Amino acid sequence: MAPPRPLYEISKRWFDLGLSAVLLVLLSPLLLLLALAVKLTSTGPVFYRWQVVGLGGRPFTGYKFRTMVVNADALKAQLLAANEMSGPVFKMKHDPRITPAGRILRKLSLDELPQLWSVLIGDMSLVGPRPPLRSEYVQFQDWQRAKLSVKPGLTCLWQISGRNRVSDFDEWVKLDLAYIARRSFWLDLWILLRTVPAVLLGHGAS
Repeated sequence: MAPPRPLYEISKRWFDLGLSAVLLVLLSPLLLLLALAVKLTSTGPVFYRWQVVGLGGRPFTGYKFRTMVVNADALKAQLLAANEMSGPVFKMKHDPRITPAGRILRKLSLDELPQLWSVLIGDMSLVGPRPPLRSEYVQFQDWQRAKLSVKPGLTCLWQISGRNRVSDFDEWVKLDLAYIARRSFWLDLWILLRTVPAVLLGHGAS
């Protein structure tokens, strides 16, 4: 379990609330353009609703721009043998389910921008371990579930460490636990600042 740090948690929530609100307003023209790009380049809804697990194992619905074909979840079963990530998480560098526009969005992490809403309403934080799918969470070992002793986030140490270059799930979780043990306002700020070049340069992206 994460040790309690009430002053840090309160200040972090206010920071999340303020910055997510500002970003949603400032990025609204870009969000509209991305929504149009998704709608005009592939059949299906603009947003992908994913069922994930947050703080303390609480489930919630998150939103991303859809980057895959509409039957992607059904096709996943046919691709499990090509999984490039150990453990319960599925990662595939050249996933055939990803649309051409979706590949660009993923490379620049633009598909993640709608999750600012999840930060605004308190399901997520700007910085924290990535939220797992419910189907992944049920396969976690007890020690791996400790990564959800804090709110999940948009970015984390895994994100700035090369994302898909970290192919061992245990190593990914260890990065999350290292963050939890050392978490502070300054570490969060450092991760946010490191995220910008990592995303713009597409480090480790699919």
